[in-house]
Formats: sequence, structure tokens, C-alpha cells
Amino acid sequence: MRYRPLGRSGSAVSVITLKVGSEALAGGPSRAQALVFAALEAGINTFHLTSADPVLAEAVGHALSEVDRKLIQVSVNLGRADGRRGGRDFSPEALTGAIDRTLHASGLGWIDLAMLDEPGEDEMPQTALNALKAQRTAGRIRMLGIAGDGDVMDAYVSTGAFDVLATSYHVNSPWQTRHRMRAALERDMAVMAYGYFPTELDTAKKAETVHAPKKGLFGMGGGGRPKHDPLAGAGTFAFLHQTHGWSAEHICLAFTLTDPSIATVLVDAPDAGRIEALATVPERDLPPGLAAQIEMARVRMAAA
Repeated sequence: MRYRPLGRSGSAVSVITLKVGSEALAGGPSRAQALVFAALEAGINTFHLTSADPVLAEAVGHALSEVDRKLIQVSVNLGRADGRRGGRDFSPEALTGAIDRTLHASGLGWIDLAMLDEPGEDEMPQTALNALKAQRTAGRIRMLGIAGDGDVMDAYVSTGAFDVLATSYHVNSPWQTRHRMRAALERDMAVMAYGYFPTELDTAKKAETVHAPKKGLFGMGGGGRPKHDPLAGAGTFAFLHQTHGWSAEHICLAFTLTDPSIATVLVDAPDAGRIEALATVPERDLPPGLAAQIEMARVRMAAA
């Protein structure tokens, strides 16, 4: 595992962050704890709770109780009224209540990062932000973060009120995402990434045809090369599924990690085997020429 600084926090975080959510509780709290143990064994020291569910917080807190608290980073999503039933609430009472529940159930002492989960333009009142700043001043949370991909994120970044930006980032991310990341860095915000392996690329067929131009009148034009053509798929993301010794997901994760501005990447892992496999990626270098293939595919897709 490799580690990078998390913005101005002074902390070193593993470049992979384990997301722990309701799926991890499907087999009971012991299953969530087993995932945390497997992550620790793989060198992961950063954990993200996808909700303020007290059952989830208790399971993760128990698993981390034997580890020096200063060596681990724990973040939690805020803004969902209940992680299991759904609903959204960014009121001061809801946000502080979620922090109270998480701290009480987990016994962690403090939350390293309180992450607002994609608030809309009018969902986040100033009183709520003031309440979170008060929680930070009191030491109950260490940092404030904002997560999302919409244009409204630009406005939130520009306020200078947040310490961390979490955004989707992958081989085919639009220029707007890159611009937002640069803007965050200019304000001394740390950047976390998620969505490194989008569904539009998770099969060979999708990877070859994503954003491909549609056929014209009478089926002419834009159809690409026949399947039997040895150059079929050239200039697309088809190579993601054709690289010896690499899975498409591992290529996408490795590519995201090549960006030095990204402190850590959030990953989902249903079992210890997947955690162990993903944890090997930071130590691997992308095969020669693969970066060029990614760039050619990006340019072609942008022009499509």
C-alpha cells in the first residue's frame, strides 16, 4: 500500500479508502467487521461510512478499537435522513444529530471527515454550515467535505468553506471534472475520487461503443469497423478488456492513482478477496503504452 497526504490535515492516508455501507451489514455486523480487518491487513487506514447508521458505526468502531486512533482516518456521509430508508435532510439538527449518533455508537472519539452527500443548490442553509463549523471547532469533526459531480459543486468549492472535495474520476471523465479538481486544489482542498470504474466501461462491448457516433441515414456512417477487422476497437476503450495480466477495473484504478492530486480513491469490496486484489494495484505500474491508449480513446470519445 502507498500513502499520500490528505490536504492540510497533516495526515497520511492510504491511496485506497474502503467504503462501508448497508451492503456490508447484510450478513450482520460481524461481516462489516471482517471487511475492516481485511482492509487493515492490506495496509488500508482510511474508511468511509456511507451513512450515519448507528449499527454501521458501531460495527466499524468495534473493528477499529484495537488500532491507534491517530493512525486511521474515518469519514462519514451526511445529508441522508436514514441510510436504510432513504430521504435527505441538511438541516442543522439533522447534521449534528447524525454526528452525535455516529460518535456515540462508534466510540471513535472524533470523525476525521464529515462529508456532505451531493447537496443541491438550495438544500444547504447557512445555519447548517455554521453548525458544522462549530462541530469542527469543538474537535468532534476534523474536516468538512463536499461530494458530488453536478455544476453546483463549483459554487460549493468556490466558497472556501470546505477542506475536501470528493468527485467521480475515471479514464473518460469530462474536462469539467478536471477543472473542478484544479479549482479545489487552488483553495488547498484535498481531493478524493470515487466512480473510477463506471458501468459504461465494465464490459468489452460497452467499452468499445461508449459515446460512439450513431449510424446515419440508411445505416451509413459512424458504425465503426467490423468485428473481424484486426483494428476493430482501435481508438476506443476496448483495450481495457484486452490487456494481458490486467483486469479492466484494475487498469481504471491504476489510472486514477496516477493523478498525484488525488489523495485517495474510494472502493467497494464485498469480501476480503476483493480487498486484497485491489490493494495490490497501487504497487503496480501501468504497462508501457497504456497511458497513450487511454489518451487516444479520451480524445476520440470527446470528439464523438
